[in-house]
Amino acid sequence: MFSKLKIAKVETLRLKEFANLCWVKLTADDGTVGLGESFFGASAVEAYVHDWCAPLLLGRDPLAIPARMTELRDYIGWRGAGVETRALSAIDIALWDLKSKVHGVPLVEMLGGRARASIRTYNTCAGYRYVRSAEGQKVANWNTQGAEGPYEDLDAFLTRADELALSLKEQGIEAMKIWPFDPAAERSGGWDITPSELKTALAPFEKIRSAVGDDMDIMVEFHSLWSPPMARRLSRALKPYDTYWHEDPFRLENLSDLKEYGRHTDALICASETLPSIHAFREYLETGVAGVAMLDLGWCGGVSSARKVAGMAEAYGVPIAPHDCTGPVVYAASCHLSLHAPNALIQESVRAFYTGWHLEIAEAVPTPVNGRIDVADAPGHGIVLREGLESRDDAVLRVSK
Repeated sequence: MFSKLKIAKVETLRLKEFANLCWVKLTADDGTVGLGESFFGASAVEAYVHDWCAPLLLGRDPLAIPARMTELRDYIGWRGAGVETRALSAIDIALWDLKSKVHGVPLVEMLGGRARASIRTYNTCAGYRYVRSAEGQKVANWNTQGAEGPYEDLDAFLTRADELALSLKEQGIEAMKIWPFDPAAERSGGWDITPSELKTALAPFEKIRSAVGDDMDIMVEFHSLWSPPMARRLSRALKPYDTYWHEDPFRLENLSDLKEYGRHTDALICASETLPSIHAFREYLETGVAGVAMLDLGWCGGVSSARKVAGMAEAYGVPIAPHDCTGPVVYAASCHLSLHAPNALIQESVRAFYTGWHLEIAEAVPTPVNGRIDVADAPGHGIVLREGLESRDDAVLRVSK
C-alpha cells in the first residue's frame, strides 16, 4: 500500500571546487530528506533532474521506489552511463536514503540486513586532487603536485611504490590498485607501448613485490584505454607479478572481446564501473570469463539497480566489488551494499579522500579500521553534507517545488 508521504521539494547542489559532483536532495512533506549523488557532467545532471525528473517526482510517494524509477524511465538514455542514467542513479540513492530514514534504520538494514560485520577494503592509490576538475579521466587531471597530507598515493605509486605498500600494510590494508600504464596509453591512443614505457610501467610492481612479497594484492586499473591486442600484450607482461585483477583493459563496446583477453591472463577480469544497467552486466556475466562484477552506484542506476546486479552475479557465482573513487555519498552507500550482499568481495576506498576532501564537505564518512570497513547505525546511508555548503561563493543551488 502506498504511503501518504509526498515529495515536496527537489534540490541539486554543485560546488565549482568539486566540479564533477552533483548532489540531489529530495524532501518529503514531513521534512525527511534523502541525499543522492552522481559524478561527471554535473551541470548536465542538474539540468536533467530539474527539467525532466522533478515534474515527475513532485507530489509523488517517495517510499514507492520502483514506481518512481519506472515513471522516470525515458525513451532514450538507457543504454549508456550518460546524463540520464547518472541523474536517475542519484535520485534512486536519495529515495533509498529517504526511505531508510522514514523507517529509522541504516540502509544496510533497509536492504534486508547484513551478510557480514565488516568488509575488507583495498586502497585506490589516488591523491588528494585526483580528477578534481572537470577535465575528466586524464593524466592531466591527476594533480599530484602540492600534496595536502601524507597520502599523495598517486605520486607514491609512480615513484616509491615500495614505501607506499609498506605504509598501507601498517594500516592493515593488504590490497591496492594502481594504473601506471595510462601515460603510455594516452601517448599512443592505446595502440602501442615502447620498451622504455613498458619498463617504467612495470617498475611499481617490481617495487611492491620487493617490499612486501606476496603479502599485497595488486589490482591493475587500465581505464579502458587500450586496444584489445595491446591489452593482451600487457596482461602477459604482468604475469610475473601475480596481479589480483585486471580492470577495464579496453572499452567494453563488445563484451565478448573479454573471452579472448581471458586466455592471456591468470588474473581475475574485473568489469565494470562503466556498465550502466542490469542488462549490460548480464552480457558481461554471460561471457563466462567474468571474475569480478564492479558496479558504481552513481552510474548504474543507483541502489535499486546495484542490488539486482549483485543478485544476478551471485547466480553466476561471481562476486561484486562496488566502485568508489568519487564522492562521499556513493562511497557510503556502496559500503552499505557491500555489508549486505553475500557475494561482496571487497570494497574500494581512497585514503586521500576519506581523510581529506570528503571531510571538508560531509560528516560521518566511513573510515577503514585495520583494513576493514563498517558503517554507523545512523538511518540512511549516514552521509550528511556539512552546513553552509549552499552559502559558499562557488555553490550552485537549484530548487524545484
